[in-house]
Amino acid sequence: MYRGTRWLIYLAMAFVIFQVEGWLVLSLRSHVSVLWWRLIIEASMMLAAILPGFVMARIEDRPFGEFGLPARRAFGRNFWVGTLWGIGSLTVLMLALRAVGAFEFGSLSLHGAHIWKFAAYYALLFLLTGFFEDFLMRGYSQWVLARGMNFWPAAALLSISFGAIHGGNPGEAKTGLVAAGMIGFFLCLTLRRTGDLWWAVGFHMAWDWGESYFYSVPDSGAILPGHLLNSSLHGPDWLTGGSVGPEGSYLVFVVIGALWVLFDRAYPELKYGASRETETLSSS
Repeated sequence: MYRGTRWLIYLAMAFVIFQVEGWLVLSLRSHVSVLWWRLIIEASMMLAAILPGFVMARIEDRPFGEFGLPARRAFGRNFWVGTLWGIGSLTVLMLALRAVGAFEFGSLSLHGAHIWKFAAYYALLFLLTGFFEDFLMRGYSQWVLARGMNFWPAAALLSISFGAIHGGNPGEAKTGLVAAGMIGFFLCLTLRRTGDLWWAVGFHMAWDWGESYFYSVPDSGAILPGHLLNSSLHGPDWLTGGSVGPEGSYLVFVVIGALWVLFDRAYPELKYGASRETETLSSS
């Protein structure tokens, strides 16, 4: 079976599962709050992306963990280091915006127990987002396409797709779509060098959590309820990102470039797909 065909089978299963999940949970819509509904939908998308991976593992006769989420490394060092890089790099961006007068922290929007409740809620929400987006775009999809067109062409194709799908978010703009695609391409590098997706999931969760909750700015065009601060952005759209938020700022490209250079130096060893490439070279 052609690799492209297997990828389409995976995507078709993901689509069908999500439609079935939507039908099953639709009756809950009028009985839960907006926050719970958002969590349910995110969990549904995560399951729709990951469950077909187990089916494809049987078809490919491979362990599921080979697609980027090995259970033995779950929430281990890679995840927590990625989390630190995610919140750290976003903090550099926000402090740069603050230094040029484009960002104001403002006052606290939450008080008391609500601070910790919403912090935990958004950590869980964006963990689900990380699992969904990273496995969909850099899990089985990356694995199967890389076997047909090699790692980086597959990474480029999927990263362009990753940027494009953000176009459906309200308030998005071209700069934000390009930034999303470039962040996706950087996360492919983290997969290549760490050997799994756990670093990327941690980074993804922390970056989104930092934008939506901690710094309380638009994330891919959306401002979510229950954010920590009454913060604000001031200045031209090229600097602040406008309705997109900091991901639409030109400064984000400097941060992404710095991330690539620093990560390349911190993780020089190729781990993902290394044995397969060695076999290919030895047989040629």
